[in-house]
Amino acid sequence: MVLSVASYNFLRWHKNARVVTAFLLDFILCYLLTDKAVQFALERDTTMQIFEAFIWTFGDSNAILLVSLLLLILFADMPFITTATPFYLMRTTRRVWVVGQMVYVVLATLLFMVFTLFSTVVLTMQNAFTGNRWSRTAAALAYSGSGKELNLPSAVKAIEMSRPWQSMLWVLALMLLYTLVMVLVMLLFNIWKGQMAGIAAVISFSCYGLLLNPDNIKKVLHLPDQLSYKARVLVGWISPLNQATFYMHNFGYDKLPTLGQTVAIGLALLAVLLILTICAIRRYAFSFSGTEGK
Repeated sequence: MVLSVASYNFLRWHKNARVVTAFLLDFILCYLLTDKAVQFALERDTTMQIFEAFIWTFGDSNAILLVSLLLLILFADMPFITTATPFYLMRTTRRVWVVGQMVYVVLATLLFMVFTLFSTVVLTMQNAFTGNRWSRTAAALAYSGSGKELNLPSAVKAIEMSRPWQSMLWVLALMLLYTLVMVLVMLLFNIWKGQMAGIAAVISFSCYGLLLNPDNIKKVLHLPDQLSYKARVLVGWISPLNQATFYMHNFGYDKLPTLGQTVAIGLALLAVLLILTICAIRRYAFSFSGTEGK
């Protein structure tokens, strides 16, 4: 029954303008964000590894934030009350129904992130190779300082300690964890306090990550380099958005969280949100008026 609830939500994607809009905007966003890397490679007459544009573009916290907010369009109708909801509630329990909704959220978010990856691949494939090695473009971005100028975080430590295919999987996993936490926060508050509370919770969650940017903190507080590093480490541990950023991790010689620690923290947060959402659905007052048009 859990899979039946989840699959029904996917059936509602057929000819759904909101779903088409979300994916179309995601493709446009990928085009705008990857264009800098593509132009950089063309200007220097170099090729790129096929996943590098995705790694550098979504290794930036601002890019992750932008693509995650597009999910607000995709999941605007949370908690997905439809004409089929009474049928499911008569045949199963509230807990099974809400778990089905969460399975749908997880699968839909995964599909959206994979589409984001696919979009960047399509946009860069004409000037790219598939081998699991870094390109000259990546080296130029990392070692020349051009990456910072173009806001493409091609970190030296990431290049030296990893490979493109592995890095792509890590970036995708980190983005997925962050967006799942954000979306489940939205679902929890939608069930607990209503849709406006869900939107407010997502905006607050996003602003929290945006404000806890180490570069912004350094500029606002005028921190010296030593304190700036400590602030960077602290923010790396307490900000979900920074934990979703690939280069903001410990690759062997600093005190930032490791990739494994970030995954553990993300899974723990998802487990807590799962439990809280199941508890909240027990007191949720279902209203089925007007569901025919959803």
